[in-house]
Amino acid sequence: MGYLLLGFAIAAEVVATTAMKYSEGFSKVGPSLITGIGYLISFGLLAQALKSMSIGTAYAIWSGVGTASVAALGLVLFGEGLSPAKAAGIGLIVAGVVVLNLGGAH
Repeated sequence: MGYLLLGFAIAAEVVATTAMKYSEGFSKVGPSLITGIGYLISFGLLAQALKSMSIGTAYAIWSGVGTASVAALGLVLFGEGLSPAKAAGIGLIVAGVVVLNLGGAH
């Protein structure tokens, strides 16, 4: 159940971060509200996931998958470039999450 809650927490965080970009510095009400509500939901779900997961594993997955997802959305939605350094950074984030999970961070 912890991983399911964590998955929804990540989804809420990704939606909130994407809405933050659309809020144009919190000058647009709709995206600003989505940002605030999304982060509240995300942190609430993350807190519930931590009841059954170790904090290191949960946070590594939450931040790593969230970061990689937002970077991918930046490419698709906002036309951001993918330099070799950016691709390597995303790869290192994903590798770090995998190593933490394989290394017994549970």
